[in-house]
Amino acid sequence: MATKQSKKAEPHHQSDLLEKPEEIADRLTQGEVFLKKNSKVLGGVLVAAIILIGGILFFQYNTANKNKEAQAEMFQAVYFYEQDSTDFALNGDGINQGFLSIVDEYPNTEAANLAHFYIGSIYLSEKNFDNAINHLEQFSADDYLIQAQAYALTGDAYLELGNTDKAISLFSQAASYEPNKYFTPRYLTKLAIAYEKAGQIQDAIDAYAEIEEKYFESYEFSAARKHKARLEGLAAK
Repeated sequence: MATKQSKKAEPHHQSDLLEKPEEIADRLTQGEVFLKKNSKVLGGVLVAAIILIGGILFFQYNTANKNKEAQAEMFQAVYFYEQDSTDFALNGDGINQGFLSIVDEYPNTEAANLAHFYIGSIYLSEKNFDNAINHLEQFSADDYLIQAQAYALTGDAYLELGNTDKAISLFSQAASYEPNKYFTPRYLTKLAIAYEKAGQIQDAIDAYAEIEEKYFESYEFSAARKHKARLEGLAAK
């Protein structure tokens, strides 16, 4: 019974409040006093929020503009790269900028990000493995084809430097990143080679077996069967 009475008391209290406008006025006055006392703090927070939002919008706008400029500047460097003129691609030809200048002058742009990939692949071809790794590890992409290729190229560089564990990790990432019939067999082959170099024969056999089972139409299929049989023979001894 006491519970029922307490439940009835609540609407009665609310009706009393509504019938006493002086209490409402008192509460409003308290709110005004709070705002007056803290007006500087609240104003500062508002100004800081406006500055922050403005800064973000300006950064996005400025980055977008710089990215357009960088892409236009990089056009000739990409052409040089495709023509195997790697020195011009890296350093420019005295008129057009190279990839290294793009990275320095347009950081945090999509163009600079892609330039890191080009630079890394050039350094890898020149056996400059440390610099290749440095630039390839700064690259990232949503495009699964080029991202997987970046993992594989970085793995190549680590393998050449004798770091087989790191190479295995990267080849594994490349092979498992959005698998497809065009590139995955190549990455699995690299993975098998790295496993064999590390003395992990069964893992190498498994990598070749995956090519044999899933990618029988690939260019790598015949070689995978041959090397799988060879390694199975070694494992049986």
